[in-house]
Amino acid sequence: MEDLSSAVQLHRREGNVLVRTAKPSDAYTIAQYFRENKAFLEPWEPKRDADFYKVESWAAKLVKLEELHRLGLAYYCLIFDAQTNEMQGTISFSSLIRFPFHSCNLGYSLAESAQGHGYMRKALQLAIPYMFEVQNMHRIAASYMPRNVRSEAVLQSMGFEREGFAKNYLLINDKWEDHVLTSLINSSWKASS
Repeated sequence: MEDLSSAVQLHRREGNVLVRTAKPSDAYTIAQYFRENKAFLEPWEPKRDADFYKVESWAAKLVKLEELHRLGLAYYCLIFDAQTNEMQGTISFSSLIRFPFHSCNLGYSLAESAQGHGYMRKALQLAIPYMFEVQNMHRIAASYMPRNVRSEAVLQSMGFEREGFAKNYLLINDKWEDHVLTSLINSSWKASS
């Protein structure tokens, strides 16, 4: 495994999968990814306004995200096919809380063309250890809509355990959606010195 990660960036590659934190120069690539996958992702994401799909909006957002990376408050990561350099998806770790919670939330998306090829499982196998080993998280929470069986399967394969059910939990595509709540615990967690 190639690992160029640091405390402020995730950059890991194994086989044909590269996961790294987004940077301001990725604005065009990200905007294009979301434009190409708009219809496919729409049922699973919050309603997006027209600006969300513009390069200029992503350029501004990525400057702010880079600062969050530096402060250790969030990590917005991109998944690439390492051979073609084509963006396949996103992984985000948000709401990072350190002492005494040592927890964060996981979110992700995957291109329609990348479905069923194992990209997300491989990407999470690279990203989750970074959050546990480098960022010293004790708990990663993730949720999914009950009808999203692919997301359920990915989380189960990564060892996430069901913790509960939240009615009308998130506003997805202009509709309040129920979610299954899961988490993954870092069994090797140790307090930082």
